[in-house]
Amino acid sequence: MAPTAGGWQTLLYKEVLRFWKVSFQTVAAPVLTAMLYLLVFGHVLEGQAKVYGTVDYTAFLVPGLVMMSVLQNAFANSSSSLIQSKITGNLVFLLLTPLSHRSWFVAYVGASVARGIAVGIGVFVVTSLFARPGLVAPLWILVFALLGAGMMGALGLIAGLWAEKFDQMAAFQNFIVMPMTFLSGVFYSIHSLPPFWQGVSHLNPFFYMIDGFRYGFFGVSDVSPWLSLAIVGSAFAVVSAIALHLLRIGYKIRN
Repeated sequence: MAPTAGGWQTLLYKEVLRFWKVSFQTVAAPVLTAMLYLLVFGHVLEGQAKVYGTVDYTAFLVPGLVMMSVLQNAFANSSSSLIQSKITGNLVFLLLTPLSHRSWFVAYVGASVARGIAVGIGVFVVTSLFARPGLVAPLWILVFALLGAGMMGALGLIAGLWAEKFDQMAAFQNFIVMPMTFLSGVFYSIHSLPPFWQGVSHLNPFFYMIDGFRYGFFGVSDVSPWLSLAIVGSAFAVVSAIALHLLRIGYKIRN
């Protein structure tokens, strides 16, 4: 049966409405968390650390916190929606629709991008009250925000399909997503690390998301933004292909 016209738009609307109805929890709470990070780290290290030679540490923190919030909330949106639907049993109603696996992907990832960007804008507005970074290359900011949120939305789909209970999802987030975001250069430049740990950081795709995103604010970065774009774009393509394949075969959602 062919997909109904406008079906993916309806599912996208439903997914956006799902997080927006509880926006105090899904949007406001992450903004408050990022502000607390900025206040604590900025207060402790401001005046003691300079990044890229001239950038104040608090201003340096702002893009990192914005991108970290975008990534974490994009992942949380698709993964939590899917695992909740599986556990409560209402996923069966979605399986009865004539929507294709591509429609599922676009709707879930699209809603994840919407939540990630909404949280990112909120974090930027609030943290800019304490330190205002520049906007040297806004297009780079937009590209990395969309690619990063899209990749994490697709990764959330994979995690939601794989997990069968909430503690498995929590393990995925706590042992994979959280460490990779915190160790991606949010709070430091990797040039401040010993050579071994610099090499390890270069293996973390989250580092390239945040470094490329930060380039849009300051015009400088730890690696070339074109290299970051190539790696992030490739990671997005690979993760999306895996998510689409799992949706196509009905992995753990069709018996």
